[in-house]
Amino acid sequence: MHPSPEVDAVVVGSGPNGLAAAVTLARAGLTVHVLEAEETLGGGARTLDLGLAPGIVHDICSAVHPLALASPFFAAFDLAARGVRPIAPEASYAQPLDDGPAAIAWHDVERTAEGLGPDGPAWRATLGALARDQDLVVELSLGDKRSLPPALLDARTLRTAPLFGALLALQGTPAWSLPFRTEQARALLTGVAAHAIGRLPSLALSGGTAALLATIAHGVGWPIPVGGSQSIVDALLADLRAHGGRVTTGHRVCSWRDVPPARAVLLDTPAPVAANILGSRLPRPLEAMLRRTPRGDAAAKVDFVLSGPVPWRDPEVGRAGTQHLGGTRAEMAATEAEVAAGRLPDRPLTLVSDPAVADPGRIRDGLRPLWTYGHVPQGETTDPTERITAQIERFAPGFRDLVVASRAVPASEMEHHNPALLGGDISMGRVTMARMIARPTPLPDPFRLGGTGWYLCSSATPPGPGVHGMSGWHAARRALRHEFGIRDLPDLSPSQNPAI
Repeated sequence: MHPSPEVDAVVVGSGPNGLAAAVTLARAGLTVHVLEAEETLGGGARTLDLGLAPGIVHDICSAVHPLALASPFFAAFDLAARGVRPIAPEASYAQPLDDGPAAIAWHDVERTAEGLGPDGPAWRATLGALARDQDLVVELSLGDKRSLPPALLDARTLRTAPLFGALLALQGTPAWSLPFRTEQARALLTGVAAHAIGRLPSLALSGGTAALLATIAHGVGWPIPVGGSQSIVDALLADLRAHGGRVTTGHRVCSWRDVPPARAVLLDTPAPVAANILGSRLPRPLEAMLRRTPRGDAAAKVDFVLSGPVPWRDPEVGRAGTQHLGGTRAEMAATEAEVAAGRLPDRPLTLVSDPAVADPGRIRDGLRPLWTYGHVPQGETTDPTERITAQIERFAPGFRDLVVASRAVPASEMEHHNPALLGGDISMGRVTMARMIARPTPLPDPFRLGGTGWYLCSSATPPGPGVHGMSGWHAARRALRHEFGIRDLPDLSPSQNPAI
């Protein structure tokens, strides 16, 4: 006999997807208990004082949140009404180049087109047009990959879907030189693909990821939350607790025996970890598929404290909230190929964000945080500080002189502060088009772990990586239907919160 459930649902992991699932279940009137292995909550969206300088806090994994502002889950949850203040800089991202001026993706698409010279009309006709229908692009991208998005019933989809598909197809194949002719435009779009890690060109990276994020750059923009990513986590936790949810930290789940009895259990973990937890309780074919989920290439992190803003050679670069440092399109493709082949590049493709560009309150006594990570092979043990410093110095001479303190986390150690980041894989699995659709398995329901009452709710499931909460929302919807007979999703708006 199974023991009587202590709660209706347990969620393992307090990342954005786990908390999205927990909030959805609690809003449906269920009793919910969240278990977190770390002593701090938020997974990849935590903001912590690393002890590098008084009053300086750092975003541990994610720092800039285009998907959080565009996500249907967070739109329903209404972050702004809960006190989260996302500020989109006037420039979403920048691509500095060794020769000539940098390419800048301004929030304003017309300003971006003007800066791209002969490629301005093509940028306006593609990304400008997609940005006007951003909600449809987001819905097409962030669905569960198993059902038809409601957006397909929208008349605007007749013009948006073909354009989005054409851009994806061009940028994800050897034809990716089209429709842009200049290095500035090509590199600008390729740099966006760096938010996932893998070979280029790729339908999933230079196609899907680049097209989606570049569209949002001219829609809601690429916002930085005031105070850091933790503000998103805190809003989710406040709502969960207001609806009776419990949270326990320092509780590591290694086996199903570590989870209190519940009618439903949702795992915000990588797919192989879910297989380890459930083991022989899973149907054997499903267990094998979960264990075989290939890890993606990795990120290595360096947090800096600076005595001033980054001295970019092209000052316009400093007006963007995010910089992609990789040089030309051809150079970025070659670097990513090295990483995919297991070789550590001398000049890793590097992402940089200075949160004080949007949130001056992050500056304390003239000191400011700088967020960076570089692409490296899976499980790489090398300290990335020198390579990332040199890559920044390449485009910002004098950067070294501003560094007051730093902390490096090699790819092999990323999972020590977040068990979900196996070997530095921030995407919870290799990012390819096939893997984005059949993620983590090709089964009709990629969230349900057999008939066990357990579900996978992490970014190992559709729609994949990013702080959007959609994987948790999709999984919670299935748990509500299958385990509790609840077919209607609960209202997530703040007006339904008894504490507000």
